[in-house]
Amino acid sequence: ALGLAADCFAVSLCGSMVGRLKATQILRAAFSFGFFQAGMCLLGWLAGTNVIDLISGYDHWLAFGLLALVGGHMIWESLRAEEECRDVTRGWQLIILSFATSIDSLAVGLSFGVMQTNIAVAASIIGVTTLLVSVLGFNIGRKVGELIGRRAETIGGVVLILIGLKILLTDLF
Repeated sequence: ALGLAADCFAVSLCGSMVGRLKATQILRAAFSFGFFQAGMCLLGWLAGTNVIDLISGYDHWLAFGLLALVGGHMIWESLRAEEECRDVTRGWQLIILSFATSIDSLAVGLSFGVMQTNIAVAASIIGVTTLLVSVLGFNIGRKVGELIGRRAETIGGVVLILIGLKILLTDLF
C-alpha cells in the first residue's frame, strides 16, 4: 500500500507547494487519490488477464503522457505573469492525476486475483493508506512551498514530469 501511495505522496507534495490549500481541498484530493487507487486495484482484480494484457504494453506510456501533460501545464502556468496558483484539487486536473498515479494499482489488483487475496480488505488498505499518505504530502508540501515561494509551481511541474518519466523508464527497462 505504501509503494502504491508513493506517487500520490509526491503529487500531493507538489500540489500543495503552489499555494495555501484549505482542509476541504486537501481532503477532496486525498480522497480522490485513495478512491482511484482502491478502485483501480478492484478493477485489476475483476479484469483478469485478458484486459491487463491489452493495456500492459502501453500503460507506462499512458501514465507518463498524463503526468507530463499536467506537469507541463503547471510549468507553463508558472511562467505566466499571473499571481494566482493552479488548484490541482479539483476538476479534470485532479481526475487526470488520480488516474495517472493509480495505473500501477491495476496490475497489483490482477496479481491479487491470482493469489486469491481478499480484495475488499486489500483495496481498503490501499485506499486508506493512499488517503493518509496524500494528506501528509499536502501538509509537508505547504511548508516547502512557503520556503521556496513563487517557483514552487515550476518545481512541482518538473517533479510530475519526472514521476512520469520514472514510471516510463521502470516499465521499459
